[in-house]
Amino acid sequence: MNLKIAMLVTVISGASCVWAQSKAPAVDRATEVMKASFKERGQAKLDRLNQDKAMELCTKYTTTPIPRKLAAEIEAENVKTIPFPADGKYLGDWKAGERIAQSGVGMQFTDNPANPSGANCYACHKLAPQELSYGTIGSSLYQFGKLRRYSPDIAKYAYGKIYNSQAYAACSNMPRFGHNKILTETQIKDLVALLMDPESPVNK
Repeated sequence: MNLKIAMLVTVISGASCVWAQSKAPAVDRATEVMKASFKERGQAKLDRLNQDKAMELCTKYTTTPIPRKLAAEIEAENVKTIPFPADGKYLGDWKAGERIAQSGVGMQFTDNPANPSGANCYACHKLAPQELSYGTIGSSLYQFGKLRRYSPDIAKYAYGKIYNSQAYAACSNMPRFGHNKILTETQIKDLVALLMDPESPVNK
């Protein structure tokens, strides 16, 4: 009996030593595993794994709500990163915007970085009634401009939200299209037109 107890103590002690050697938080360990398994291919470089200050903070609150004060700080810092159009115009071509919204091309290692990226908006939002399949992670954007009376302030807000979503909703799941250089200023204007132009299918 004493021998069995001694063996059990040895096993428990060994397990405790292994646990003690791994003091890093689960998130840090997961990040290490991800970095070790991620290989650079084409335009998909390892620097994509580097988080800025906002993302580092948001990562700490994946299972619990982020404190309001901290969320407000993240939003305030990200608003500063938005270079609104110098010409003061926020609406481009809604037809071009629709093509961008429907395209999921871009940023993948198989894509040609010389070609423009899409926004793949339908993966997360409903935009028009004729679209049979769309995501629901984001809110419905159907009749976005119509419901908001095509306000210039809303057009500016839409531009900023697309450029850097963290400026308006800390830890948002929405990509920061302008901030991360996924879309150009012209492309973002085209998407705003898709949302705000009365002739766009979004507002029909």
